[in-house]
Amino acid sequence: MTELTEQAELTAVRLVEGYRKGEFSPVEVTRAALRRAEEGGAAVNAFVRLSPEEALAQAAESAERWRRGEPAGLLDGVPVTVKDILLMRGGPTLRGSRTVAAEGRWDEDAPSVARLREHGAVFLGRTTTPEFGWKGVTDSPLTGITRNPYDLSRTSGGSSGGSAAAVALGAGPLSLGTDGGGSVRIPAAFCGIFALKPTYGRVPLYPASAFGTLSHVGPMTRDAADAALMMDVISAPDTRDWSALGPAAGSFTDGLDGGVRGLRVAFSASLGGQVAVRPQVAAAVRRGVEGLAALGAYVEEADPDFTDPVAAFHVLWFGGAARVTQRLGPRGRALLDPGLREICDVGARCSALDHLAAVDVRMELGRRMGRFHETYDVLVTPTLPVTAFEAGAEVPRGSGHRRWTGWTPFTYPFNMTQQPAATVPVGVDGDGLPVGLQIVAARHRDDLVLRTAHALYTAGIAGIAPPVTL
Repeated sequence: MTELTEQAELTAVRLVEGYRKGEFSPVEVTRAALRRAEEGGAAVNAFVRLSPEEALAQAAESAERWRRGEPAGLLDGVPVTVKDILLMRGGPTLRGSRTVAAEGRWDEDAPSVARLREHGAVFLGRTTTPEFGWKGVTDSPLTGITRNPYDLSRTSGGSSGGSAAAVALGAGPLSLGTDGGGSVRIPAAFCGIFALKPTYGRVPLYPASAFGTLSHVGPMTRDAADAALMMDVISAPDTRDWSALGPAAGSFTDGLDGGVRGLRVAFSASLGGQVAVRPQVAAAVRRGVEGLAALGAYVEEADPDFTDPVAAFHVLWFGGAARVTQRLGPRGRALLDPGLREICDVGARCSALDHLAAVDVRMELGRRMGRFHETYDVLVTPTLPVTAFEAGAEVPRGSGHRRWTGWTPFTYPFNMTQQPAATVPVGVDGDGLPVGLQIVAARHRDDLVLRTAHALYTAGIAGIAPPVTL
């Protein structure tokens, strides 16, 4: 590999170490990341826009700070990307929609973006999303189809599909995504990277999502150690989020190395037979679970005590979609993704009583999972029952599913309960497509999810080869 190629594949942890030792410069690393973004960008379509001149200027400022031995923070000089749902000053946040006007001041950062900026991160650009982040794949009338770096005929997943593809390509080791029903975990699983949906409120969000307290902000990274480092930055409180949690009890990075010996792990291969999982996915996830047992965890096959809450999730999700598009007149609605327009019509017909009944389901689900975690420290499942399918489709061909929730039954329940959940790559199927293993813990135990994932990476159980350079 050339030096630039090597730098494009380094973790954020390794980059910061290298800057501290003077092994390489933020400018070199940023050039390498931009090259990956430009080389793979056209084919994969991971970016709404790249900002090479701004990024290189930020990198030069970082290089000078490192030269003086005065880094701005924990991520000084590390290239990052941001999903085009989160505000980032200096350019429009179009949210994948032709109904959002690009004109305006655009002078405010979302809390997580602001924290990255304060810590000296280098912003490469904005990544693609389906319109308003409404579905589990990434295509929109505004930006077209985002493809999978492992196979351009397949989807990257969504809704943070551009972010997942960017990290997989080597276009920066870190990306900010959002997750309302699986939207960091789905594309991370399809693209072979790590992603964490933190406990709700752990990472502040502003403006508030129309999807309410289903929507989380989370890191999408090379591995669990990078996610922990990123969490140490983006989890700082922000008064603009009325539902944000207080400061974290300690450093997520400092809590990584406890291992899993003695950890009580519940392994649910199919949520009690409710989900048909493809055999190659099931086999890869089971090998990952066997790896946890070999590391000293107490593993038991046990299913959480709930039935599929999809009907209640649809009420909440479709209602949020109707709310986010409520301002649009007939001309604006005609510009929407047809699938989004369809669920908005359904959501608009839901009554307040329908919504409150869905909240009742959500609260009961949370109670059941709270009791479950009195017995088990973590729950492990497949992240998804399938690997990446054809690009441009909401559901796999021939699956019989109507909506994206039909093939994501392992992800959205934990948005309803607000629990931390991560996906870890644990292999590939016969077509070379990544398989993800999901780790879930009780609310506020993000540290436990990260520690379990880190143990898998340290043991060589997690992690797959990057896609071949396009």
